[in-house]
Amino acid sequence: MIRLIKRAQKGDDQAFLKLFQQYQDEIYRMAFTYVKNQNDAMDVVQETAYRSFKKIDTLKNPEYFKTWLIKIAINCAIELVRKNKKVIELKPQYEDFIGFEDEDISLSVTLQDLLDQLNEDEKSIIILRFYQEYSLKEISDLLNMPLGTIKSLLYRALIKLRKKFKGAQICE
Repeated sequence: MIRLIKRAQKGDDQAFLKLFQQYQDEIYRMAFTYVKNQNDAMDVVQETAYRSFKKIDTLKNPEYFKTWLIKIAINCAIELVRKNKKVIELKPQYEDFIGFEDEDISLSVTLQDLLDQLNEDEKSIIILRFYQEYSLKEISDLLNMPLGTIKSLLYRALIKLRKKFKGAQICE
């Protein structure tokens, strides 16, 4: 693996492709939890591939390739989410024209709805810990935060999720 990374750092396109393909599915799953649709998740994967290919020569420790790659993917996903927040919502008078009906709108709460209630750091920690199964130490390294901060953010995020979930159950 380390030899493959070093070859990629020297400009071997095939070595980089082989490396990236090992983590492509994991990057897609992680991106999907941020952006919530297949097309945007694929855009994040492509942007991650592009950025990592362009910057692989800056990777100082080849043994941290996966961590480095995931960090790039998280940044790409967050950028896309921020960019999409600037999109103007459809005005209600045009809903009939497009064909929305009241019964199409589900009132049930999904895990994704709950995650949307968290700030970006909390959401990243929850996704990395429970979706990607990273250890708290790995998350600390990945997000460049002290381990104690990761633990307290995780604790607060879980409390928020618990409260939101209990509140959602009462409304149903």
